[in-house]
Amino acid sequence: MKITRIRAYRVDLPLHEGSYKWSGGKSVNVFDSTVVEVVTETGIVGYGEVCPLGPFYLPAYGDGVRAGIKELGPHLIGEDPTQLGKLNRRMDAALKGHAYVKSGIDMACWDILGKVTKQPVCVLLGGRYGDDFVLYRAISQEAPEAMATRVADYRAQGYRRFQLKVGGEPADDIARIRAVAGELQPGDRLVADANTGWLMHDAMRVVRAVRDIDVYIEQPCLSYEECLSIRRHTDHPFVLDEVIDSIDMLLRGHADGAMDVVNLKISKLGGLTKTKQARDLCVSLGIAMTLEDSWGGDIVTAAIAHLAHSTPSEFLFTATDFNSYVIVSIADGAPKRVNGRMAANTAPGLGVTPKMDVLGKPLVEI
Repeated sequence: MKITRIRAYRVDLPLHEGSYKWSGGKSVNVFDSTVVEVVTETGIVGYGEVCPLGPFYLPAYGDGVRAGIKELGPHLIGEDPTQLGKLNRRMDAALKGHAYVKSGIDMACWDILGKVTKQPVCVLLGGRYGDDFVLYRAISQEAPEAMATRVADYRAQGYRRFQLKVGGEPADDIARIRAVAGELQPGDRLVADANTGWLMHDAMRVVRAVRDIDVYIEQPCLSYEECLSIRRHTDHPFVLDEVIDSIDMLLRGHADGAMDVVNLKISKLGGLTKTKQARDLCVSLGIAMTLEDSWGGDIVTAAIAHLAHSTPSEFLFTATDFNSYVIVSIADGAPKRVNGRMAANTAPGLGVTPKMDVLGKPLVEI
């Protein structure tokens, strides 16, 4: 089997709640997502999706996905999309770095492999654990009382795990954590995610001020070394996210005892192939995981579902249902949240069929 054509489409994903806000005053109203189509000479077609969280979160941006595919795509024509290890080596040789550019192509090739073998991707990623898996809901940064009010709304939708966006003024963040914690019920879990937003002295003020609260602290500072310093000064369970962008960093974090939970984002690592490698390593090392991506619609949500559902349940801290956040559906067959939980599709591949009338004409065609 050979790749004969690669196309990339742009689609805008507005939010149900109007905007998404996090540390440093960053916010997005409409997400720029790229859907990748990989065509083979047999007629089997696979789809992937890449959606950066704006150009100011990670080293990734929407136009960069499509520019990268225009550069990388010609090197992949004639390659076998079902030989995923070989394909990833080819991508890495043809384009140094830019993991997020490769993610949609890799995802589409897993979709092809599933269709060829007539298996859902979760089976190919390791097997299906349980009937479904648990989801979390991110709470966009607002005033403490407004964020606390969100908890009851989200719990009514079935969520029991809440990721509170902090990383602002320490006094405000302390109030946010306390206000939201006051709304929790038995069985709920709370994560205070600073998204790199605190300096070390501010992070120390916050973690000391909330020592009496059962809360996970996620990515308090920009660098790994700063986060490790905060980790060594608090007894809160600790999550690393933005700094874990490779197997090397994952191994370093484990060796240093830098985290209790790690957040693995598909596009940050370069696709399902490399995220599976990191996921399997975490299982071997005994590290719990949040499995997700930077953002996305139906196709990214489907890929997350397959990755999460193929993860041993005791190692899956939580996962994300991005298609619940946006008002535009880009594919039929995508998994949907049911009472705060989700299940991967049982159809071959990712189990989704893009809505071509929504995608429109491709911006890149190779």
